[in-house]
Amino acid sequence: MSAPVFPDDIRFTQQMLCSAGCYSGPRDGVWNSTVDHADLAFESLSDTLAQTFGTFDPRSEKCIRTLHPKAQEAARRFLIAARAAGIDARIISGTRTYEEQAALYKIGRPPDTTNKRVTNAKPGESNHNFGIAWDIGIFDRGAYVTVEQPYRDAAAFCPPGVEWGGAWKTFPDPPHYQLAVGKPLSEIRLAFESGRPFLAV
Repeated sequence: MSAPVFPDDIRFTQQMLCSAGCYSGPRDGVWNSTVDHADLAFESLSDTLAQTFGTFDPRSEKCIRTLHPKAQEAARRFLIAARAAGIDARIISGTRTYEEQAALYKIGRPPDTTNKRVTNAKPGESNHNFGIAWDIGIFDRGAYVTVEQPYRDAAAFCPPGVEWGGAWKTFPDPPHYQLAVGKPLSEIRLAFESGRPFLAV
């Protein structure tokens, strides 16, 4: 994570660092030396995971490094297995701020009547907001694949402890993966916003 500029971005980063066990200070939207040291600790954790499991294409790396360390490990394990099977899978979306989630939620809703809805999750209602979900893209000779079957094929390499969005009964989402934390989203959100880890590192 690089140092954000706006207070809301800093506050979100502070919450992410708390959830990763790297920070226990106030979530006040102020970037100071304590937050900076916590950010460096998070980057060090991310570096260790990359060295342990291997690195991938630049976009995947950028997205993976936004995730909670446990999700980083799971995402890397997934890519290792999928690519070993000849599937060119890449991580194309990782953690989203509440503001980014709000922008996605507006797509396909009035006054936007020309685009298809991409999410039913409002800010704070997506596991992407807590660093435990990621989306993949599958590529064929460098071209982004839009048909569904290859995403279903890739789901065979879903690591233990990870849920695949394509199995959802309502609004199935084949590119989506998330950690199975074993807690309701409301509990995860409360812990995240309160600056408490909701998942052991």
